[in-house]
Amino acid sequence: MSTIDALMRSVPVIPVLVIDDVAHAAPIAEALVGGGLTALEVTLRTPAALDVIREMSKVEGAVVGAGTVLNPKDLDAALSAGAQYIVSPGLTDPLTDAAKRSGVPYLPGVANAADIMRGLDHGLDRFKFFPAEASGGLKALKALAAVFGAVRFCPTGGITEATAPDWLAHPSVLCVGGSWVVPAGTPDAQAIRRAAAAAAALR
Repeated sequence: MSTIDALMRSVPVIPVLVIDDVAHAAPIAEALVGGGLTALEVTLRTPAALDVIREMSKVEGAVVGAGTVLNPKDLDAALSAGAQYIVSPGLTDPLTDAAKRSGVPYLPGVANAADIMRGLDHGLDRFKFFPAEASGGLKALKALAAVFGAVRFCPTGGITEATAPDWLAHPSVLCVGGSWVVPAGTPDAQAIRRAAAAAAALR
């Protein structure tokens, strides 16, 4: 994906993945892509995460990004592992400057008007609204969207299969991030593929 906007428009749900065992990487990616979810966010929350990105990147059709990227060091490590886009829970100047220099599609997290304004100062207008439910939910997002009309969001955090359609119905929301598609534990490829297909059909 050449831009973060194109990535956000490619799927209604970006699976947020926390994977401890690299052996699970390819089967999960294959199941997700098979179900119609091609943009995969591997969070840098486990020691295996970078190797998981490497393995998932080998799966045909998978567009693998790194999430929970906190600083330029994380960014460099993720890019070296083959990450095709970068997601951060927040918006800092050092990480944003490094991401812009690299040219990688970049989705920083925002939770309020000040975060968005700082992002706009950097020339950004696509953001992860995080943590979505804890930051006031859809009501808060609607209030922010009314002020920042050109901004588009990927709400993440506390969103479920049941609530995702409500978020996706708002015109400022291009996609949502969700962890429900791949639950914790030993992966069940058939169940993941079914969940991915249901999520892909939400748009």
